[in-house]
This record gives sequence, structure tokens and C-alpha cells, in this order.
Amino acid sequence: MKLVNSDYDIATLEDELRVDALCRELLLAFYSDRLGAGIDEHEATLLANSADYFIRDFLIGARQLNILEPGSGVVRKFAGNWYIVNTLEPDSSELAAHLKGICEFYRFLAAQQAITAAAFREIENECQDSGYYRQRIDSFWDIQGDGYFAWEEECSLKNG
Repeated sequence: MKLVNSDYDIATLEDELRVDALCRELLLAFYSDRLGAGIDEHEATLLANSADYFIRDFLIGARQLNILEPGSGVVRKFAGNWYIVNTLEPDSSELAAHLKGICEFYRFLAAQQAITAAAFREIENECQDSGYYRQRIDSFWDIQGDGYFAWEEECSLKNG
């Protein structure tokens, strides 16, 4: 499978719809790859659903980012902010499952040589920072008064 980076660029609504369709196909390929690697259907579904949530809801829908060049710190912004404020009951175990799917999806992309090994390592490291994300969820629940602004600034979606 040859993935062309520029195919995943988003500049218009039409691009977003096209990239979303490409990602559906790519996620199905990821799911099939997981099955081929001996992962059972339930686990493969969980991994693909988590990758789908990150890719299509966050990277494409919320951020209009190229999934093959998401940028430094993007998983951290997802897990340390966006997931928390966009989930009715953010939970560290649910987030851990999402991070596992994200990591496995980007491992798949690295194996396809769609991203560099260095880019994968950065994503992998961000996916493994569970203590930080647990602290972010806990501190979110502890916000009082206008404390949200300081909380958001620590892991802001506003920059980059």
C-alpha cells in the first residue's frame, strides 16, 4: 500500500470529505492487518475504533490536520485536552484504550513507510504518558471558578 502524503492535506470542505473517505479505507486496511497479525476481532475492532476517533474526529474534524504529518505534540493535545473537554465522562482507562489504538495505528503507518520511524517514536512516547493524562483528567474535575483558563493553557489547543 503506497500512501501519498499530499492526499491527506486539508484546505477545503471538499478536501475534508475526501480525506475522511480515504481514512475510512485506511482504517479498514489497519483492521484487516490486525486480524492478519492474529489479533481477535473484538480487539481489532477496539483498536480501529480508537484510531478512528483520533483520526476522523480530532485530526480531521476538529483540527483539519494531515494524518501523516500531524505535528509534534498532537497526541498530547488530544489526550490532555480535547478528549477531556469533549467527553461527557472522561475516564483514564477509556483514554488508555484510545491511546493504544492510536499507537498501533501509527505503528501500522510506520510499517507501511507512510511516516518516519522518528515520527512514530514521538507518537508512541506521547501515547505512553498515562500518568500525565490521568493528572489532567483529575485536575479537570477539580476546576473551580475561572480555573479552566489556567488548566487549558497547560496543554492548549490554541497554539499549533
